[in-house]
Amino acid sequence: MNGLALLGITIVILVAAYLTYGRYLVKTWGIDAKAKTPAVRKDDGTDFVPSNKWSVFAHQFSSIAGAGPVTGPVMALVFGWLPAFLWIVVGGIFFGAVQDFGSLYASVKNDGKSMGQIIEDYIGKTGRKLFFIFAWLFTLIVIAAFADMVAGSFNGFNAEGQALAPSASAGSISILYVFVAMAFGYFLKKVKWEGWKKAV
Repeated sequence: MNGLALLGITIVILVAAYLTYGRYLVKTWGIDAKAKTPAVRKDDGTDFVPSNKWSVFAHQFSSIAGAGPVTGPVMALVFGWLPAFLWIVVGGIFFGAVQDFGSLYASVKNDGKSMGQIIEDYIGKTGRKLFFIFAWLFTLIVIAAFADMVAGSFNGFNAEGQALAPSASAGSISILYVFVAMAFGYFLKKVKWEGWKKAV
């Protein structure tokens, strides 16, 4: 299938899921769109700071979509485009998005506390410690998987599918991302946009 057609189908599915499944979750969980969040109620300029809704959206979008550009192409190369498509679309909607949605909802309903703090309140300190151990181990596994996939992508392949010497272009692009991020941070520091983090 043509890549642009697949991208178009994916966009339609994600927008439809946002408008239908997302609204279903909001209605089912009884979320009040007019309720003030802890960032507004407890605004202290340090730990609780109201943010622009698009900044919050961008953070959540990067969290749920972050693995897509890394694992998606590698998965498609190994298993074909269909498993990668299903993994990103179905997994993103019914697993990743719901998990993020539930975590945010629980945090907002508990004065902006993290999951560890919420678990301690409802289960106890032992539950919090077990959760942190799980999160730490899971993070190590994710980092190892990402490192393996990224390192594997540095290899080039010939027409027969045999691995060639590591691709300097792939490595250079990966390193370039680090410098682009640093340059962007420096740019934001120098420009000093006032009010762009505040609520609109």
